[in-house]
Amino acid sequence: MGLNQKHCVPCEGGVAPLKKGEIDSLFKELKPGWKVVDNKLEKEYKFDDFLQALSFTNLIGKVAENENHHPDIELGWGRVKLILWTHAVNGLTENDFILAAKADDELSHQSPACF
Repeated sequence: MGLNQKHCVPCEGGVAPLKKGEIDSLFKELKPGWKVVDNKLEKEYKFDDFLQALSFTNLIGKVAENENHHPDIELGWGRVKLILWTHAVNGLTENDFILAAKADDELSHQSPACF
């Protein structure tokens, strides 16, 4: 089952963050553009204007609510940056990779006319 078909599992802490080998393995399942920076997943998406970026932000907000796993989102003219990590463990969990895959999947299902 691909990451974009899985669902986030509630995490209240008490579990260890992913180890480097686990991160490397899950990272290979993501589409290009993601980076691991300071134990966080980051990706910046580019758009033609502010409205498209805002629309994508709103779509990601809905996905995050459905998964009960919420990214930090930076919105600017023509760009959206997602920053993912699991606060409860102060590191990465599979949930972060699931939400990353779902964000890319959401973008691939949207046509520019939808923005």
